[in-house]
Amino acid sequence: MRKLVLGLCALALAACSSSEPAKSETIVCTTGMIGDAVQQLMGKNANVKVLMGPGVDPHLYKATQGDIAALTDASAIVYNGLHLEGKMTDIFEKLARNKITIAMGDIVAAKRLLNSTDFDGAEDPHIWFDVELWSEAVERLAENLANKFPEQVDSIGIRMLAYQLKLKAVHNFCLNQTASLDSNERIMITAHDAFKYFGRAYGLEVRGLQGISTTAEFGLADVSDLVNYIVENKVKAIFTESSVSSKSIEAVIEGCAQRGHEVKLGGELFSDAMGAKDSPEGTYIGMVMYNMTTIVKALGK
Repeated sequence: MRKLVLGLCALALAACSSSEPAKSETIVCTTGMIGDAVQQLMGKNANVKVLMGPGVDPHLYKATQGDIAALTDASAIVYNGLHLEGKMTDIFEKLARNKITIAMGDIVAAKRLLNSTDFDGAEDPHIWFDVELWSEAVERLAENLANKFPEQVDSIGIRMLAYQLKLKAVHNFCLNQTASLDSNERIMITAHDAFKYFGRAYGLEVRGLQGISTTAEFGLADVSDLVNYIVENKVKAIFTESSVSSKSIEAVIEGCAQRGHEVKLGGELFSDAMGAKDSPEGTYIGMVMYNMTTIVKALGK
């Protein structure tokens, strides 16, 4: 961070007035959320390539030959880590031997990570759902990128500070939104357990039919347990996810109906993938605000 601050001072002394054109770098990112963060920090000084587009489940994603070529040729690689891209772990480990690779889950404070099981190393990878935590990750990412591309330390620093102001506003927006919900309305149920950080940050009880990874199997007992919980707590709405099949949630809704409890579909949330590139939900901030607005509208009065 000290290097970034010094860079900002240098910027004030006319570093930006240099006539030398910025060097364009190629940075390959796994998910849209990461790609958006890198683009915010690098601006036009980098060609940012995202491997996993809208509707793609990173837990199940397998790298193509084109992906491997892009990763091999990249100036830098940024991925989530914490086993989100489980089927690509070996690729990242091999490339890290001779290429800069940054795992977002490794650069935030370990004490802020959630563990969803009783086993060490089973941290929940969905860190972007706590906007304040994601802002911390963005700051650490900026430091790493500035070390990799020192000629761009000024522009990375100024963009980081501007972006963090926006993230702070979004975090406050989320807090204000959930403050409008009564205590009995603060139960959020989705297809898989992607929203624990979201629940911790914004005061919601969160449950998913599947575990933190969509590779986890679920059976009739899981559906039955969730149906019982919904009926007992009189939950009004549950949610599907854009990157997960809706069949599991449809089975839960049907099970509730058989128990005489009508639970509505509250909408489709963006969990492990953002929306379409040219839509508001195709940005991290737009995705978070859409999710929060959808959730509060469905669960509130």
